[in-house]
Amino acid sequence: MGFRLAVIRKSLFAANQGSSKTVEAPKGYLAVYVGEKMKRFVIPVSYLNQPSFQDLLSQAEEEFGYDHPMGGLTIPCTEDVFHHITSCLN
Repeated sequence: MGFRLAVIRKSLFAANQGSSKTVEAPKGYLAVYVGEKMKRFVIPVSYLNQPSFQDLLSQAEEEFGYDHPMGGLTIPCTEDVFHHITSCLN
């Protein structure tokens, strides 16, 4: 999983370099896009190590590969599912 995270971080960094309108996430946090409306959430990077969140990352990899349409990490689930998973991690 370490290699995959490095590739995701590299992809996010490269995507942010070309965008002048990108809103940065605070240090230690990561912006993700969720749901049909691609709502932006800022989550702690510590979530990336959690098994339930790793399942979401695997789904994102299967659906989008490393080319995410929003330029950041897009999670292919509903906002309700995302809220449920993240509320369990808090």
